[in-house]
Amino acid sequence: MARGSPLPFDPIAEAARQWGLRWDGVPQMRAVTSLMRVQQLVLAELDDLLRPHGLTFARYEALVLLAFSRHGSLPLGKMGERLQVHPASVTSIIDRLETSGHVVRRPHPTDRRTVLAEITGAGRDLVEKATADLVASGFALGALTTGDLDLLFDVLRPLRLAAGDFTD
Repeated sequence: MARGSPLPFDPIAEAARQWGLRWDGVPQMRAVTSLMRVQQLVLAELDDLLRPHGLTFARYEALVLLAFSRHGSLPLGKMGERLQVHPASVTSIIDRLETSGHVVRRPHPTDRRTVLAEITGAGRDLVEKATADLVASGFALGALTTGDLDLLFDVLRPLRLAAGDFTD
């Protein structure tokens, strides 16, 4: 997962040691720094796994969202809400997926102001292949047991809830 040679020490533990000499909040600083670093490592690994498919994780998520939708299409604004990304990011993602032939833009049948992104047959095939590779890799979380994964989900859920990510 790590890029390059591993360090001979844990830089977050060392930062926490030095932090504690100056400030309070060591457990929080250590946890948030670890969380951010793991996010970087996991995202890099997922992007590496998806690169042979011509995808990034962001584009993969968009394709999966479309594949999950009832008609294989969604308004771009709704995609942004569901993916929790800025509208400009959705436009960029859909531009790339359209260029590669995995998505087409269509006018909304009842609202002329709305544009739909619709997954193509090639897009559905790609989702299946890419998902098989991600599942086989353990989504870059292979170092964790199923129990660890459940615990991680449970530990992070209250933070997401408190941030307004969803309602319970």
